[in-house]
Amino acid sequence: MFPAHSFKNRKVALFGLARSGLACAEALRLGGAEVFAWDDSEAAVAAANEASLSVSDLHDIDFATLDSLVLSPGVPLTHPEPHWTVVKAKAAGIEIIGDTEVFQREAAGTGARIVAITGTNGKSTTTALIGHIFQALGRDVDVGGNIGTAVFLMRPPVRDRIYVLELSSFQIDLMPGLKPDVGILTNLTPDHLDRHGAMENYAAIKARMFAQQTENDTAMIGVDDEWCADIAMDIKNGPKVRVVSVVHEMEDGISAVGGILREWQNGSEVARIDLRPMAALKGAHNWQNACMAYGAARAFGLSVAEIRSAMASFPGLAHRMQEIGLLGYVPFINDSKATNADAAAKALASFENIFWIAGGIAKAGGITSLTPFFPRIEKAYLIGEAADEFSQTLAGKAPFEVCGTLDKAVIAAARDAVNSGLADAVVLLSPACASFDHYRNFEIRGDAFVKHVSELPGIVMTIKGGS
Repeated sequence: MFPAHSFKNRKVALFGLARSGLACAEALRLGGAEVFAWDDSEAAVAAANEASLSVSDLHDIDFATLDSLVLSPGVPLTHPEPHWTVVKAKAAGIEIIGDTEVFQREAAGTGARIVAITGTNGKSTTTALIGHIFQALGRDVDVGGNIGTAVFLMRPPVRDRIYVLELSSFQIDLMPGLKPDVGILTNLTPDHLDRHGAMENYAAIKARMFAQQTENDTAMIGVDDEWCADIAMDIKNGPKVRVVSVVHEMEDGISAVGGILREWQNGSEVARIDLRPMAALKGAHNWQNACMAYGAARAFGLSVAEIRSAMASFPGLAHRMQEIGLLGYVPFINDSKATNADAAAKALASFENIFWIAGGIAKAGGITSLTPFFPRIEKAYLIGEAADEFSQTLAGKAPFEVCGTLDKAVIAAARDAVNSGLADAVVLLSPACASFDHYRNFEIRGDAFVKHVSELPGIVMTIKGGS
């Protein structure tokens, strides 16, 4: 926790008392602001009182007496309709910002540097990988934002400290002062349109990542979708633009076609890293993440050899294509985060000869969209409520066994994978389902998978905490 001095002697309304809101409210108070904090949730207000934070019902406050409204990013700013605090703030003509904007103002002028990552998919892994590279190479780095740590629970800004921040579209929408040293846009597909109204609005908000950058800054943009390609083309002045593709090589930029990361300048290859042996960076989606992390590290002056070494030691994010153990030559992959078919498709596309554990509470459409990947499946092990539905989809297309529970599926999949004799066999938990029939969330499901795998005779765990 550190004070937000840039709001000293100002009157600030703050709505939203989850963890990041509580941290920001306390930072504002410590910095000398008069804070009026509130939440529509009685439980959140009670929690704030227990934390000795002064709360004030914003219904009763005259917003014309305030300087700013700090709004939780989870609260509607425009769609489907503005929150009542937004209506009051706009009527009073005061600024509406988020905790990340308060942080940006605190960091300005301190010599601290910011790497900001956004996009529809891949931003969490990219954020974690960049943080890992800097940390592995001895740089002074904090990782936070939309991933894990609220910005005011990080260490205070000082010269040469690097902040690696994952930013959602909701956070960027509340961050008019955003000016990262390196700004990264991974990709764009339709998402959160209930909050942004249209894809055009969603893309425009993401593009603000680069709006205030100068020639001393770097913009990294994945150009394998049309929305991002258009954003990259529209940047005429300002930052150095580095485009990224895992589909095409290019004259200038960074590519990873087939898992070989290449940096290109004026049509010539100037550096390469083979990503294929890196267990935590399997699949084209992770190759894109690696390209983004490579470009950020190069922008900070790190060498190709340093980056290669640090990438090779990246353990991956928990529950996201995470190798957790080896039984002989057979790896066990925890992809519990794959709560729908689209997410599971990325995992299925990354391996051959898959012993696939799937099931839970199915989303609309089930796994029919995964049919092109069925030839990769040596056998499926079905669990949870979706087992009957999935068995009907798989019938005649891939072998399957209805196991019912995760512990039984682990034992069966381990047995068959080891006995298969296939050199590239893999046991993959990528459920393509929500977890709520057996587990409160995907993290608990993933932890249960780790536990069951760790109990297999002869297993060698490759993550901390395994036996």
